This record gives sequence, structure tokens and C-alpha cells, in this order.
Amino acid sequence: MRKKLHSLKKIKVRQDWSRWTLYNLSRLVVPPAAEKTFFQQKWAAKSLTRAYHGEQVREKQWKRMFRRNIPAVVPMDHAYLARHDGSEQAAGRGSGADVRTKQRQLPSTPYMHMTYYPIERRLDTAVWRALFASSTRQARQFIAHGWVKVNGKKMIYPGYLLNPGDMFQVDPERVMYATGAKKNTTRKRRRIARIRASQPKKRTPSKAAKASKSPKLSVDDQSAAKKEAWAPRPELMKERLLALMEEAKAALAEDKNKSAKDKQNLRSFKRAVRRAISVYKGETSESLKTLEDQLSFIKSRYTSVSSGTEAGSEGLNREEEKVLAEAFQRIREHNEARSDENPEDPSKPYATPWRPREYMSAFAFIPRYLEVNQNVCAAVYLRHPVVRPGLAEVPTPFPIETSQLAFNWYLRRR
Repeated sequence: MRKKLHSLKKIKVRQDWSRWTLYNLSRLVVPPAAEKTFFQQKWAAKSLTRAYHGEQVREKQWKRMFRRNIPAVVPMDHAYLARHDGSEQAAGRGSGADVRTKQRQLPSTPYMHMTYYPIERRLDTAVWRALFASSTRQARQFIAHGWVKVNGKKMIYPGYLLNPGDMFQVDPERVMYATGAKKNTTRKRRRIARIRASQPKKRTPSKAAKASKSPKLSVDDQSAAKKEAWAPRPELMKERLLALMEEAKAALAEDKNKSAKDKQNLRSFKRAVRRAISVYKGETSESLKTLEDQLSFIKSRYTSVSSGTEAGSEGLNREEEKVLAEAFQRIREHNEARSDENPEDPSKPYATPWRPREYMSAFAFIPRYLEVNQNVCAAVYLRHPVVRPGLAEVPTPFPIETSQLAFNWYLRRR
């Protein structure tokens, strides 16, 4: 296993949901071949594609899995078969009579995209393709730790080759952990907490010792020293500002039926906090208190409007007030139902209420050869992936030229 999996200097696309992979996908191009020999082109294509397809598989193991025969499917037109018996297709072979009309032309078949189709049969790859893990390495770990079952039996071998009709299931708690957001999204907070925990606590000297050691100061110097002593640490100040920003975001996401004025107030508050974060070293406790008071005022105002206790609805008649009260009641019931389905649980290793992992939406797709049930975290391997005109069922981010060079590399060594 490589220690450094991601690199921004060399474009290597990996099978995981990370910001580095997403960034490298945006930079992925066909390798230049103007000044390279054919051997160098094949080597570069093989290195690029193997970094994505089966990176967790050893090279010798993959060479034993490689097949030069590619499974393909030719779609049959039932209307054409009903009108003809097929003899006209053999007429004039080799004499130029076999000319297809534009109506009968089919798109080209991307055979070379199926170079790594044997890897799709592996259990760890199938678990990742079914969106039960955030990377193939994590899926491999789940299997090795006994969290995956195949046909109802525990399977601890990541290289197990699935057969058509096999059903595999992952423990739902593992899936929630793998696809859910982390509790601490900022690495800096965790690093600061570790540094503070490792540092020994300093003993504070007594007031008498301080008075005996400290020289006598003037009145202005004493006031300046008091301000400096009471000034909060920059790290703590920025952490509090970040917490205020998270509270503002949560207040915006609580209910979509806020009034336009409330949304405007919350957004202006977020902008004020963002400006304070950029110059957090110069912020004082008074400015923080003002921001906190502003957030509490906005929250209380929105709560009072939601409950109908504020005097902002004086211009409404009884029928309009009744409709408004019923609407707010439905909103409360809907929010309570959602909170019951997705409760907050501090004991979980992932963020609660549960929300999807970052950068998951760019990779959230399921191939055709898998039938997935997300409610029970189970999937069925329907069949082996095949290629058909215009479509290859093996998901790959590389162009067909790169896949063709990689196929030729392994073809000469088989």
C-alpha cells in the first residue's frame, strides 16, 4: 500500500470520495504523445489507469485476472427480425453490397473501456460501487473486519469474485459511518485541541508573589496591562467566531419557510461574522458579545413569528390568522417527524443528525450490473458488466485512447 495516496503534482485519480480526486478529475486530459515512443505511451496509460482501477490489487494478481476476450452485447431490433430472416445481410459479402443505411447505423462500441472489467467482480470494488463505502480501501477494511456478508455468510476476503445472483450486505452502522459527514470538519480545531492536551498546565502564582515581582506602574500602564490581561487568545476567539458561523448556518437550515426579512438578517449576520473571522486578532470580547446578542435576537424574533405571538400579524383577519396558524403547525409537525427519523446522537462516530459526506454527490452513481437497496444496505450482483454500442458498463474516467493503450500493454504480456 502506498503511504501517499493523493498527489497534486502527478494527476492520479483514485477510487474514493475526496476533494483531491475531484480536483484531479477536473484536470484529467489525454497524455501527450508527440515526443513519446509507443512503449512510453503504453506505460503512461497503464500507470494512469491502474491508479484508479484496482489500486488495492497487486500487479501480479491483476495480470492473472486480465482477459483479452471482452464481453459484448449486440442489441437486436425485434421489428427488423420480424420482417426479415437475415439472409439479406449475407448478400454480396466482399463485393461492396454491404452498405448500411443511415437509419441502421449504430454508434461505435467502446470495447477498450472494458479493459479492467474483471476487477468489477471483486467484492471490495462492488461494495464501493454500491455506495456502501467512501473508497475501495475502506470497503476492503470493512470486509477484512467481518462487516460484510455474501449470501448470508460472513466473507472476510476482499478479493472474492462475485457470481451473477450473489447478494452482499454491509452492516448499516458501517455504511452510515462511511457515507456520513464527520463530526469535526475542521482539522485545525482537532490539531489545536491535541496541542493543548499535550501541553502541561502552568501553575498560576499567587497574588502576593505577583505583587512582589511586578514593578510599580503608572495609572495608564496599569489600565493597558489590565486590557492586555483580559484580552482573549486569538485561537479561542477564532474558534468562537467559527462556532457562531455554524449556529447561523444551522438557523438558516432549520426551516425553509422563513420570511425574507429573517433570511436577510441571518445572511447579513453571517457576513459580519465572516469579516470578523478575517481580522479575528483585532476583535474583542465586546464585539463578540454584540454578534451573539444579534444572533439571539434574530432567533427569538423568528420563534415568536412562528408561534404567532409577535404583533406583526395585526393586519390579518381571523381567517388569515387561522390559515397562518395551521401552516406553522404543519411546519412544526414536519420538523418533529424529521427529527424523530434522524435524531441527534452524540454516541455515534459520525455527525448527527446524519447528513451526507462531503464531495459525495460527484461520485454517487450505481452501475447497471448492480441492484442496490439502500434501506437494508444490501445489493445483488446481477451479471458481469458488458459493452454495447455507445456504452461500456465499467465506469471509468479515462478517454478511450488511454484505455486502448493500457489494454495493449497487458495484451503483449499475456
